[in-house]
Amino acid sequence: MNDRDQRLREVARIAVALEVECGLPAPLLIAQWAVESNWGAKPVGQANYFGIKAHCAGKACTVTTHEAVGETLVPCQQTFADYDSLEESCRDYAWLITKGMPYRRAWREYQAGRDLPRLIAAVAGTYATNQHYAGLVSTVACQKNVAGAIAAARREVANVPG
Repeated sequence: MNDRDQRLREVARIAVALEVECGLPAPLLIAQWAVESNWGAKPVGQANYFGIKAHCAGKACTVTTHEAVGETLVPCQQTFADYDSLEESCRDYAWLITKGMPYRRAWREYQAGRDLPRLIAAVAGTYATNQHYAGLVSTVACQKNVAGAIAAARREVANVPG
């Protein structure tokens, strides 16, 4: 198994656990993790795998990033949250989508209808400046390797006593 597949398996275990805990769809978490961090290979700072901007409290780092302005990528300095681990990063992302102000309406609509493509589109509209972001996240969320990693993680969770 290569490094990318190992990282995918690790994030899938966390995503499935968070799906059980708070209802956030594992494919959404994994797809944004993959898009934002190049399949876990390039987090922002120590362990921000989702490109989450800095909060008023907690660890932070400033990096040069590129924001889409129309079809042009413009470099800019941004301050991002930072985390000590992949799990901490995933938990903050799950909180952001399920409880954070910018996503409340999208989350309520998802809970009512369980329409994952609609949730992805709603989240993407606020989450990223790239106009193709929703399509990219949707494509990754539907990939066979993502579905396989989620299925394996669900089997592990089902076999854990307790």
